[in-house]
Amino acid sequence: MDQMNPIRPVILALVIFLSAFTPLVDADSPHLYLEWTVSYSQRAPLGVDKKVIVINGQFPGPLLNATTNDVVNVNIHNNLTDPFLMTWNGVQLRRNSWQDGVQETNCPILPGQNWTYSFQLKDQIGSFFYFPSLLLQKAAGGYGAIRVNNRDVIPIPFARPRKEFDILIGDWYNADHRDMRALLDAGSSLPFPDGILINGLGPNQATFNFEPGVTYRLRISNVGLKTSLNFRIQDHLMLLVETEGSYTVQQYYSSLDVHVGQSYSVLVTAKSQNNGISYYMVASSRFTPFELFGVGIFRYPDSEGDPYGPLPSGPLPYDYIFSQDQARSMRWDLAVGAARPNPQGSFHYGSIKISRTLFLENGLMYDTGNKLRYTINGISFIHPDTPLKLADYFQLSNEIVHIISPDSESPFVTFPALGTSVIDANHRDFVHIVFHNPLPYLQSWHIDGYNFFVVGMDQGPWDESKMATYNMVDAICRSTVQVYPFSWTAILIKLDNQGMWNFRSQNAENWYLGQELYMRVKGVGEDDPSTIPERDEAPIPNNVIKCGRAANL
Repeated sequence: MDQMNPIRPVILALVIFLSAFTPLVDADSPHLYLEWTVSYSQRAPLGVDKKVIVINGQFPGPLLNATTNDVVNVNIHNNLTDPFLMTWNGVQLRRNSWQDGVQETNCPILPGQNWTYSFQLKDQIGSFFYFPSLLLQKAAGGYGAIRVNNRDVIPIPFARPRKEFDILIGDWYNADHRDMRALLDAGSSLPFPDGILINGLGPNQATFNFEPGVTYRLRISNVGLKTSLNFRIQDHLMLLVETEGSYTVQQYYSSLDVHVGQSYSVLVTAKSQNNGISYYMVASSRFTPFELFGVGIFRYPDSEGDPYGPLPSGPLPYDYIFSQDQARSMRWDLAVGAARPNPQGSFHYGSIKISRTLFLENGLMYDTGNKLRYTINGISFIHPDTPLKLADYFQLSNEIVHIISPDSESPFVTFPALGTSVIDANHRDFVHIVFHNPLPYLQSWHIDGYNFFVVGMDQGPWDESKMATYNMVDAICRSTVQVYPFSWTAILIKLDNQGMWNFRSQNAENWYLGQELYMRVKGVGEDDPSTIPERDEAPIPNNVIKCGRAANL
């Protein structure tokens, strides 16, 4: 441990519920080859010109549409003036953190260069999205939808919809992302967003066509920087069927809270008789001083002009109880298969012995220059000179803080500090993580490479007695979870995905200012990289980009 940092242990632990000891890439699996060019384009989604990051000239970028077990090859050409990385939010990248596209697993693609991501969508279905992970570039766009479809041999657990729509909602700033980054570097916080976009478009510009009586699937993702949103459709109910790779018990909702980084699939059945009326689709800000509205339109045949009447109302802006109750109402459908034919419920997570309990608290600090930083258990992450994944592979010494996981009764660090937080974890451990949020705003957490079971959430402090209230049967399984103000959320995860994985705040400002860490999930013999069985973790890619002290190795 770095003796210069009086660190109170941080933690992390990760997840996926089914272990598979099959080859990393099946030789007979279909391969997709995509060529994506990343560049700037002058756009004005809210009426103010701004340099927007487009992919093949598109904003949002192209749909990545694939099927379980497909091998995806995405060759990204960086035509920006800055380094670039793409990360695949919610895609599990089985045993292949080399393709994760975050700062400590990949060296950046430099301007004028290209690099090919190659990964298999092993044992996964669902709705996700991709986005740039460096330099606050997400504030300039560069994001797009991901669909992972069921194999033909595994039926979806509902009648196949006529059509699917990808709906990317998120807050938007008219300021240039480089100016926003400079503001954070100077120690300030981001201001209030300028508006809400739907599929990269401003109010009343995103339109979708409905046919009477037809059922549609809407894949909804919050791709914004920091704002929770409530999504709803005027005079239409939404049947929730999937979230981030898990099929849910099917329930109707009139509106749906979608926190930053989260994705949902809902079914919407168009009215059988319409009389030429169109309807509003709304994404409104949650837990903000005043509401912002993103507005789209669902049009029926012969509908003319904008919909009638006011926008459909949602929950009260600061109604945390509504939001928390809605989150707790979502359940895992135990009876259906997803990526595999066996039912999701055949994985009895509630009967697995917990290996360790980790307590994780978000916070803030001010560094020696009185600049704002964000922390996990008192530590604000700083990036070393060489990505952790490369330093680990080449066994390079690094001034890394290895933080031993604290239990729930350990004292907190007295003085927050800067550090590079890496948690060593054992392959196949089953870990209980408690997130505690002592601050007055909602927090959203994401773990790359894993899904986890959200077994409990409530207001106030957590103690071991709260475990008696956990849902140990059909808790929702997902990769991004919210923690409400002055509240806690508990998850269970199975560490069956070896590699170096990023754990982060999904609030882009918090992440940029240090609210992240990495977890190294390792198996027996992994301290010597030459002994790693190929089935346990992917070998270093032939096209790996090397930088820092690994540049000439």
